[in-house]
Amino acid sequence: MTTTTSTTLPGGTWTLGDLTVTRFGYGAMQLTGPGVMGPPADRDGALAVLREAVRLGITHIDTADAYGPRVTNELIREALHPYPATVHVVTKVGATRDADGGWPPARRPDDLRRAVDDNLDSLGLDVLDVVNLRLGDATGPQPGSLATAFETLVDLQGQGLIRHLGVSNATREQVAEARAIAPVVCVQNMYNLAVRHDDDLVDELAADGIAYVPFFPLGGFSPLQSAALTAVAERLGATPMSVALAWLLQRSPNILLIPGTRSLTHLHENVAGAGLTLSAADLAALDGIGR
Repeated sequence: MTTTTSTTLPGGTWTLGDLTVTRFGYGAMQLTGPGVMGPPADRDGALAVLREAVRLGITHIDTADAYGPRVTNELIREALHPYPATVHVVTKVGATRDADGGWPPARRPDDLRRAVDDNLDSLGLDVLDVVNLRLGDATGPQPGSLATAFETLVDLQGQGLIRHLGVSNATREQVAEARAIAPVVCVQNMYNLAVRHDDDLVDELAADGIAYVPFFPLGGFSPLQSAALTAVAERLGATPMSVALAWLLQRSPNILLIPGTRSLTHLHENVAGAGLTLSAADLAALDGIGR
């Protein structure tokens, strides 16, 4: 793939192990059909969004073989392979899909080995840049040891199939347990202006040079919280979505964004919006939303 990239993405870059990625990334989950199942209604449009993301300079693409399943990985391969040296694909293992669109766990050693092989195959890669171990369930993180599952990924890393490891949908205790087993380059949890349970974890990881990647960066607002966000957005002449993304980038330098969209227009709006500069007064008003 030949592309011309931009260097004006908001937030600059971050280093995942030895991989440099843009802090503003792209999450591919929305490129599937309804319920994150099946192919997109507009396949050509999905491919165009992926190519435009890279053309804009985005070098961090988030996916999972369970999306579709296989749909987003195969779209990424079709759109971007052979991958530019600067582009890094981050994937997840630890869950599969059932006929009803559920997300049953798949964290036994054989499940994880199969998932890594499936990701390698569907993405057309010999080694995966970053693999996150997905924990918990659809309701959020759940307590329990991750040792057996994470050690399986460490073994696959030792075989040269994975460069770096992370965890997703994890409790603070599970993050600590994973870090005690092997280096972790990122944690991917639900977090946004309204959902702030990981505030202390964000700061702890930042101090240790570990990325925090929020999913659902724009969800979970009550009507009152939405009104507060809208008030700041109106004062700035921006959309609430733009303000929420900009707040995340300014919240901490280790936060990496992976907003997803199937629309070229929304992709450009997300990039532009995240570049807003929020004043101290804006930040104070927004910080009150999640307190």
